[in-house]
Amino acid sequence: MTVTIGRRELLAALGGAAAAWPLAARAQQPGNPPTIGVLGSDSAAWSHLVSALMQRLRELGWIENRTIAIEYRWTKGRNEHYAAMAAELVGLKADIIVALGTPAIVAARKVTAVIPIVFPIASDPVGDGLVASLARPGGNVTGLSNQRPELAGKRLEILRELIPGLSRLAVLANSLNPVAILNVGEVQAAAPKLGLVVNTCDVKGANDIAPAIEQLTGRTQALYVVGDSLVFDNQVQINTLALVARLPTMFPQREYVEAGGLISYGTSFPDLFRRAAEMVDKILRGAKPADIPVEQPTKYELVINLKTAKALGLEVPPTLLARADEVIE
Repeated sequence: MTVTIGRRELLAALGGAAAAWPLAARAQQPGNPPTIGVLGSDSAAWSHLVSALMQRLRELGWIENRTIAIEYRWTKGRNEHYAAMAAELVGLKADIIVALGTPAIVAARKVTAVIPIVFPIASDPVGDGLVASLARPGGNVTGLSNQRPELAGKRLEILRELIPGLSRLAVLANSLNPVAILNVGEVQAAAPKLGLVVNTCDVKGANDIAPAIEQLTGRTQALYVVGDSLVFDNQVQINTLALVARLPTMFPQREYVEAGGLISYGTSFPDLFRRAAEMVDKILRGAKPADIPVEQPTKYELVINLKTAKALGLEVPPTLLARADEVIE
């Protein structure tokens, strides 16, 4: 029996083979190491997390400038630069792109459907259309999701324990981020059960943050900050303004507390980045992103900044200190 293969099917098959073969082959050629492109907003904000990624890669045998090459592209907070920088990485023939944050993932996905894209953090990869499903991502994108709706209620319970008589709460969120708005809804749903009245404090860009927090002075007892790329890149500004306004802050991750925030409860970002490195390792060894399920958080941590608590005149209950994974003094 003779089987006829059309020109289009043949080209597709050859293209697929050409895309898959060089990555596994180059990974075994010391003189021609595979290139990993890292695309993000701000090198300073992400530096310790990228360090966690690189450390895990070293543990897995991938050494920068020896067995792998790294190309960094930072937009310096300018989202409009993502498209051009993602295109640069494609032009450099990067073998994998590690995209930091949803804007970076979206930009990378728009410029290539072939190069594997790994995201260490994404709030709602299915809802944002980044993957077909968590179990079967499909396409060239996979990574880790940090979405956990039940965390909102846990954070509110911690705030109630920390601040005696807490009844009024403001929630700061990027109103242009659908996932952030979803998280605000989770806070609003959990608040009445704890007797809390919630007011939203919307921002759309870095210039909105100062006036938004300044208007809260004397009108609320605490500030719950919904994390996303905009907030993460401006964490120092948020912490400084909140301290001036005498507002205790609740954050989703420890990084904000290390930058001067009061308290956080949420996913360990360094753990996510280490696990993302393991996905990069699998792809470098021949696995396809479409076959690597999107993973969810397994490690959570409570972090308290005692220095900030003292500046606010707050005494942290011993029971809360005993449960903390880390206390910054």
